[in-house]
Parts: sequence; structure tokens; C-alpha cells
Amino acid sequence: MAEDHNVVRNGIKSLLEHESDMEVVGDVSNGVEALEAMDDGIHPQIVLVDLSMPEMGGMELIRNMSLSFPYISPIVLSMADHEQYVIEAMAAGARGYLLKNVTQNELVFAIRHVAGGGQYVCSELAIRMILKNASLPDLVQPDINGNFDFTKREMEVLKLISEGYTNNQIADKLFTSRRTVEGHRQSLIEKTGVPNSAALIMNSVRAGILK
Repeated sequence: MAEDHNVVRNGIKSLLEHESDMEVVGDVSNGVEALEAMDDGIHPQIVLVDLSMPEMGGMELIRNMSLSFPYISPIVLSMADHEQYVIEAMAAGARGYLLKNVTQNELVFAIRHVAGGGQYVCSELAIRMILKNASLPDLVQPDINGNFDFTKREMEVLKLISEGYTNNQIADKLFTSRRTVEGHRQSLIEKTGVPNSAALIMNSVRAGILK
């Protein structure tokens, strides 16, 4: 994790260490320290990257990681909420982009999704970008036609996601575990080829999968 604010860095570290399948192997305050740690042999699967840091900012760090450590997946965690930052970060090699006001559930889900080979943009930004571009005639949309092979349980999870329920609340309603719900959510995202839950819902409505 590369973040120059100690309070934020320690808070995220404490949060992630409560997840049984996650381990924070290092935390630094800027991009230079991050690359030095990787040169010294610390090679995490995921790196959370703030864009605004002294000495070396997040964009430069991501570009350097893409060249020297392409097997490490950067996820931006930033206050910068303009879509141009998202585009630039993903083009530089980021695998995800989150705003710092995301919930714990969305942060954890994003990390797991990227660790599984996916890409993720937080719901708030995804909705904003979809709405902004919805009227563009040449917009390339995900190929959603309603013919996806969703299981009965995936459809139940999809409906509850569309109604605004969290993973924990869905787990309670379906008498299953949060981890199982996260697995269904990730499967839905992968089957539809969208970047996150917000795009999943909007495209499912457009395709007639959800009414």
C-alpha cells in the first residue's frame, strides 16, 4: 500500500488484516519507497496506490510497476474523482480505481475481484461515467443481450443487489455466507463483462434481465 497519510494507511491496514484471505505485506508513504520495497523482494499481488504522494505520485508509480513488475496489480485509492484520472490510471496499468469514500465491503470486493484477474471501477464513478456517456451514439456497450446462463441463485443475488442490499444483508436474506454472495457477484460481473456492480445493474435493466 502506497499512501502518504499515516492515519489513512493505518486504517486501511487494520481493516484488511481482519480479512482471513488477505495479508498486508508492506506499507509506504510514496512511490519511491514502494519501488524500493519491490526491488528488495516485497512482491505483493495487489498494491493500493494513492495518486497524490510526495517524491513520486501514483501515476508514475503505476507506470514504473507496469514496466518492472507487470505481475503486480495496482488499484488506485484516491480522492481524485474526475473520469479523466480513471482513464489515465487504467491506461497506465492500473487494474482498479476506487474513491476513498467507498465502503469496506466494496473495497474488499474490489481487491478480491482484481486478485482473481478482473478489473474494477467503484460504483460511484461507474454510474457517473455511464450516465455521462449514455447519449453518445458511438459508445461501445458490453454485449448484454439477456441470454447469459445465470443460475437461479445468481438471479436472486442480482435482484437483491439492484435493490441496494449489501453483501452482508444479501447473505442474511439467502441464509448463506458473505463470501458466497461475493462469489456470485463476481460471477455475474464476469459473465456480463462489465467493470462493477453499478454497470451490472444498469446494463441488466437495459437488456431486460431486470425489470
